[in-house]
Amino acid sequence: MNPAVAWRIARRDLRGGLRGFAVFLACLILGVAAIAAVGTVRSAISEALSREGAALLGGDAQMSFTYRFASEEERAFMRDRADAVSEIVDFRSMAVVGEGQAAERALTQVKAVDDAYPLVGALALEPSLPLDSAFEPRDGAPGAVMDGVLADRLGLDVGDRFRLGLAEFRLGARLVREPDGAMGGMLLGPRTIVLTRDLQGSGLLEPGSVFDTRYRLRLPAGTDLAQLQREAEAAFMDTGMRWRDARRGAPGAERFVDRMGSFLVLVGLAGLAVGGIGIASAVRAYLEGKTGTIAALKAVGADTSTIFLAYALQIGGMTALGILLGLLLGIALPVAAAPVVADLLPIPVQVAPSFRPAAEAALYGVLTAALFTLWPLARVRDVRAAALFRDLGAGRRRWPGRRFGAALTAILTLFVAVVLVLAAMPTLALATLGGIAGALALLAGAAWVLRQIARRLSHRVEGRPGLRLALAAVAGPREEASAVVLALGLGLSVLAAVGQIDANLRAAIDRDLPEVAPSFFFVDIQNDQLDGFRDSLAAEEGVSKVDTAPMLRAVVTRINGRDAREVSGDHWVLRGDRGLTYAALPPEGTKIVAGSWWPEDYAGPPQMSFAAEEAAELGLDLGDKVTVNVLGRDIEAEITSFREVDFSTAGIGFVMLMNPAALGGAPHTHIATVYADPASDSRILREVAGAYPNITAIPVREVVDRVSEILGAIARATAIAAGVTLLTGVVVLIGAAASGQRARVYEAAVLKVLGATRGRILASFALRSALMGAAAGLVAIAFGGVAGFAVMHFVMDAPYRFEPTTALAIVSGGITATLVAGLLFALPVLGARPARILRGAE
Repeated sequence: MNPAVAWRIARRDLRGGLRGFAVFLACLILGVAAIAAVGTVRSAISEALSREGAALLGGDAQMSFTYRFASEEERAFMRDRADAVSEIVDFRSMAVVGEGQAAERALTQVKAVDDAYPLVGALALEPSLPLDSAFEPRDGAPGAVMDGVLADRLGLDVGDRFRLGLAEFRLGARLVREPDGAMGGMLLGPRTIVLTRDLQGSGLLEPGSVFDTRYRLRLPAGTDLAQLQREAEAAFMDTGMRWRDARRGAPGAERFVDRMGSFLVLVGLAGLAVGGIGIASAVRAYLEGKTGTIAALKAVGADTSTIFLAYALQIGGMTALGILLGLLLGIALPVAAAPVVADLLPIPVQVAPSFRPAAEAALYGVLTAALFTLWPLARVRDVRAAALFRDLGAGRRRWPGRRFGAALTAILTLFVAVVLVLAAMPTLALATLGGIAGALALLAGAAWVLRQIARRLSHRVEGRPGLRLALAAVAGPREEASAVVLALGLGLSVLAAVGQIDANLRAAIDRDLPEVAPSFFFVDIQNDQLDGFRDSLAAEEGVSKVDTAPMLRAVVTRINGRDAREVSGDHWVLRGDRGLTYAALPPEGTKIVAGSWWPEDYAGPPQMSFAAEEAAELGLDLGDKVTVNVLGRDIEAEITSFREVDFSTAGIGFVMLMNPAALGGAPHTHIATVYADPASDSRILREVAGAYPNITAIPVREVVDRVSEILGAIARATAIAAGVTLLTGVVVLIGAAASGQRARVYEAAVLKVLGATRGRILASFALRSALMGAAAGLVAIAFGGVAGFAVMHFVMDAPYRFEPTTALAIVSGGITATLVAGLLFALPVLGARPARILRGAE
């Protein structure tokens, strides 16, 4: 091997331009750009979440409690360590405008604050005025701030009055943005902010009512947050206190961004896989075009290693150029869209180039290029000097040999390892890589089957020369069919999977859920209101069913005497507080799958029935002891049974259920689900709200709409990423069509000599393109259906139904794309002169 000679050959060979690398560069640029763009946006949001931790949290630290206010000991702890403390009370209620039958009602998420709020940041109000001015009482009614969407829904202008429970308020200003808005998670209703002291007499914060209190702390500069957290948890570990600080001001948002970003990166990797097929095809076509040059170099004494190095240097240079352009595009697009991204988020996000996402995208690009170019590069060894004098055909050996095979295996192993290390969810990453590998294997098999079928049918078709020519071309030795089916099929497969998942999620929301879901949730039903509440609904003709249950909130603190998170990790049941109820007998429809229920009059040590699926995920067994904190008091209960709980029905479902004696002394309220025909909804809401202003009604349809909006946004983001994958597949398709143009010219010349008309030749070209597109589309349908089922069944735990509309659109798209590309490159072929073409091929 002579590196200097190899460099000189590579440099001089590229003087003719980069035309042969157009598809190579396009595929690499698109794949790298997609991953770089997703990584840049994710990095910007993550940095903003970290930088704005205090603003998002509303303070440097926060101590939270469920169903209660902080005790005097807890307040003293906060006062001794903080420069300022602000108390927040968060709950849901009904905002009511008007009286009697004409009253308008809407669900709202109420934030009751004190005079110190906000400790960090400022609210954006309309009209622009200080918050204390908006709260100022006028004409006997205290002020309130309300989200503009809710104000418009209720027809409220600034100065108009509305009620929360039994208390009347005046709209002092419309809420445009709150600094700690990202902390609220998915709110079931738009926000209303009032002063806590103005809720006295409202009936909304009675003992047992559903509310959370959050105490924001502004700490002295230099406070060690980790140390302060240890002190707080040591002092109040058994009171149900939950700690959060500015180091992770919005962990829920951070977790969502990480997971969504990782998922989109994985979809981007599918795009790179599609691009890799295009890269391999482009390199193969480029080197086949250099057969004469390689043969000439060997004829004058150049050794195989030097020639291999020369073309490896060319491809390496093109890889560097493609990655550079991909990074520039992937960074420029998010930076250009920064104003749009900033408007969509509740925090100031500064989208700027970031090293880590760029490095990740570049690494993926290098590994992809190496993985998909090494094999076609290995074919340089098979070109002999005799190729100068005669065409040796396309039948050279396919397997690159033991040494190159080992190198390919090493690169693939490194690629998988990098993906698993960089992914936020390794299991999802591994499943995605497995899905991509499975899809490629399925598509390769489909391409092989298509060629075999075409080969057999081409010998049997009589009287239809156009079809016979198309089948013979598909079955021929050139690899156009494989490249088209693999690249376009994988792009369509990703899009088909996204389409099936999105369609099934929307179907579950729009069709399946309303058939089984209640019309309303009612919360904060006081003990002395329960009988009257039931009686009023029993008299309503449109009501078919009413379920009620006692309602408490509890934090799981220990499992078998050990910290719960140390035992079972960061499971959602252990993340914050959970609903808790009690019952002497198993509720109607309960299916106990292990253990036994306590006697109806049981009054011994606390016992618990746990949801079976969640118990298995937490690693719980019968006889385990679970400690829950209820209103600051620890209760340790033994698990005596597991039961099935179906949360998908949107009915009453509790992970934890205890015997009545264990919770009998705790203040609590009740919840209810009401099943009714839609025509009765407004009447039920009006009668219950009129009789019991403190009871909050949650319309299930509004919750469904909120969930649908979120799923729609996720589906759109995923579809965009899948669209990039499909676009890459189209580029590969065009490249395959372009690389086969030379062969089509020769084929058209021969057919013209044999008497074929231009129309018949064009029909033959169109038919072969349609066959390859149909094969890719059919495989995409199969893969999309399997992937959709896997996600819905194993991830979403929801029923799956194949959606034919999406599938037909995929097949139509595949056929149309291949037809357009095939005809685009076939039209110039028809004008070729047979004599000149055939004379040049002698």
